[in-house]
Amino acid sequence: MKLKIAIGLLVGGLSATSLAAVSPDEASAIGDTLTPLGAIQAANADGSIPAYEGGLRTAPPGFEPGTGFWKDPYAADKPLYRITAANLSEHEHLLSAGQIEVLKRNPDYYMDIYPSHRSAAYPQEVLDATVRNATTCHTLKDGLAIEPNCRGGLPFPIPQTGNEVIWNLLVRYNDGKFGTTTSSSNTWVVDRNGSVTQSANQATFVERPYYQTDVPGRPEDLFYRVYSLTKQPARKAGELTGLMDFIDPTDKPRRAWSYTPGQRRIKLAPEFNYDTPVGSMGGLELFDELFMFSGVQDRFDFKLVGRKEMLIPYNTYKFYFDCEDQFRTSHVNPECERWELHRVWEVEATLKPGMRHVYSKRTYYLDEDTYGAGLYDAWDQNGQLYRSMMLGGVQFYDHDIPYIVKHSMYDFNKGMYGIVNDGMDGGYQVLTEARTERELNPEAIVMRESQR
Repeated sequence: MKLKIAIGLLVGGLSATSLAAVSPDEASAIGDTLTPLGAIQAANADGSIPAYEGGLRTAPPGFEPGTGFWKDPYAADKPLYRITAANLSEHEHLLSAGQIEVLKRNPDYYMDIYPSHRSAAYPQEVLDATVRNATTCHTLKDGLAIEPNCRGGLPFPIPQTGNEVIWNLLVRYNDGKFGTTTSSSNTWVVDRNGSVTQSANQATFVERPYYQTDVPGRPEDLFYRVYSLTKQPARKAGELTGLMDFIDPTDKPRRAWSYTPGQRRIKLAPEFNYDTPVGSMGGLELFDELFMFSGVQDRFDFKLVGRKEMLIPYNTYKFYFDCEDQFRTSHVNPECERWELHRVWEVEATLKPGMRHVYSKRTYYLDEDTYGAGLYDAWDQNGQLYRSMMLGGVQFYDHDIPYIVKHSMYDFNKGMYGIVNDGMDGGYQVLTEARTERELNPEAIVMRESQR
């Protein structure tokens, strides 16, 4: 197997004295029993989770590149079985607290379980850098920061701590090397009466400089950058917001900014952090739970519980591109969803003594092949389940990108739910060249985008 030989050579050449998360002996499992990203290579005991064979790199018949929409390669699959409130007890061990709560509250809700496909595929340069990182990358400052030499690959393919798993989530390869855009990213909020409101329609740009190691002028300490232009609702049209996150947030905190046409000036927005509600999402999500977690890990203790099998949203092409009727009164239309059995990393986060936050505990279940797809639950200060997220993705098979943005979010206290980052009417575009730092300066962004 060529991949195994190449990985073995890379691991064998690493220094045994380097400061690292794991030793060269431990890292030698990569390419043998583990994939380049540290997932278990083999199938599970009964074969319901298949062995990893490199992911999906071939487009299905009928796919039209450049349209912003990806054809479902698994459309012919039939459900293996269905979970409802009536048979919940048989499957609870494979579900999160949030999935169980949605099933218990809604007799009309169900989960169709489909055959599992380990479709995640990556560029070779990302795989090579990830193998390198296994023995050379480590966290700093009690897990709150990572080193610049980790850039280019997943930092911790064999994670040893909860902080390392969360760093894998933060810097995962999600948007390609140069970023992605969408002209129409929608957020929908559904109240307890079933009334659907579009809380935002935005044009967005996302890039991860963490993977742009050969782009001149890119700051080595910057790992994530996003900005969005609001188009709807009309009262907020023309507003712009941006975030920049750094590999050492204790030294260089998040740089957030906003622009309002009425004031005609750019303002720093330090409040776009922690448990501040995200206005464009109708207050349904907090800034530090964007895509399950976003920001600095200093307010919670993150404990790595281990690896387990769970039913998570996966290969959700229908939800992304082919399900117009997405809403039911108190839950997502289950016909739009696809659930598969995968191995996940479980991380439990507990609020540190003396720290303030609306949540007392959070649990993350992250797919071992992507560190993006998965489940998230949060509990309030009284220990009651507050919110849950179901985050699924699709493989951009023509770009080797596991793209994971669209998700559902449930607020059990308010009896609400939402669908976030819905690009069904605009699609998603993968950029093929880097934008310059001058182009990504907030002033240049405002000048360019305000003329749309």
